[in-house]
Amino acid sequence: MKRTTESLPEAEDRRAEFRAAVLKVVGRIPAGQLASYGQVAALAGFPRRPRQVGMVLKGLPQGTELPWHRVVNTNGYVPSKGRWWGALEQIARLKAEGILVDADGNLDLEAHRWDGVHRRSKRK
Repeated sequence: MKRTTESLPEAEDRRAEFRAAVLKVVGRIPAGQLASYGQVAALAGFPRRPRQVGMVLKGLPQGTELPWHRVVNTNGYVPSKGRWWGALEQIARLKAEGILVDADGNLDLEAHRWDGVHRRSKRK
C-alpha cells in the first residue's frame, strides 16, 4: 500500500468527498434495478474502491431512505458478512421491488443491472 504525506484534514476531506459521491450515485438507482459495489465506485469516480462503497453503506443510519439495498455483490449475491439481519432486510426490500432472490441470496444482476443513467419520470 502506497503511503502519502496527505495531512489529516486533507484525508478527511477526501473521505467526505468519496462518501458524498457514493451516496449521490446510490440515491439515483431506480426501484427494481441493481448496481454492484464496483459499478457504484466507478460511477462515483473512484473505480478502485468497491470495498469502501460497502463500508459507506454499512455505516448508514437505521431507517435511512437511501436505496442501499439496490447495491449487491458483483456476482449477483446479497452478502451477509455476519450481518444476516441486514441481508434479510435487503432481500425483503429487493423482493418488494420485484427482484427474485433465492434462499441463498443469489439474484440475476444482469437482468436488473442499472445502466447508470438517471431518468426522470415522465410528466403527463
